[in-house]
Amino acid sequence: MQEKMLIEDIRNGSEKAFKILYSQWVSRLYQFVYQYLKSESATDDVVQETFMRIWTNRESLNSEYLFKSYLFTIAYHCLLKELKRQINNPSMEKYLEYQNTMATKDDEISDEIDYDTFQKALEKAKSHLSPRQREIFELNKECGISIPEIAEKLSITDQVVRNQLSAALKTLRNELTGFNAIILIIVFSLH
Repeated sequence: MQEKMLIEDIRNGSEKAFKILYSQWVSRLYQFVYQYLKSESATDDVVQETFMRIWTNRESLNSEYLFKSYLFTIAYHCLLKELKRQINNPSMEKYLEYQNTMATKDDEISDEIDYDTFQKALEKAKSHLSPRQREIFELNKECGISIPEIAEKLSITDQVVRNQLSAALKTLRNELTGFNAIILIIVFSLH
C-alpha cells in the first residue's frame, strides 16, 4: 500500500493502516533516537510517544507531505523533551560527572557502565532499605532536600535523619560494590 493511501486511511481512523506505517518506520526511528539517548527504556518511551502523537493528531496528517519528515520532526521534539528531563535528573547529572571523570583518566576502562544498568542496580539496592531509610535517601540524594528540611517534613530530629541516611548509605555501598567509583561520586556524601 502506498504511503499516501496509508496516511489517508490513518486520517480516517484506520488502525490497520497505522500498524502498517508503524511497522515500516519503528526500527528506523528507534535507531535515530537511540543514538542520542543510549538508553533502551528512554528510547522506547520517545518512540512510543512519537507514534502516540501521530495517532492522536491523525486528522491533521497531510498525505502531500513526506511522512518521514513529519515523523522525525515529532520524534526530535520528543527527544529534546526527554534530554531536558534527563539533564534535570540528579542521577543523570552525577552519572555525567562520573563519565567525564572517567574519560579524563589516562588508564583505560575495560567495562563501560551504562546509565540503565546503574539505575537498575540502584533500584534493586534501594529495595533492601527500610521504607523510612529509602524515603530519607530519596528525599536527600535524589530530590536534594537538606537534612533539616527532611527532619521537619517527617516530624523527626535531624539526628534521626542522619542515622537513617547513614544506615541507608552503608546498605547501598554494600549492595553496589561493583559500582565503587560511581558510588563515591554519586550518592554517598551527606548534605
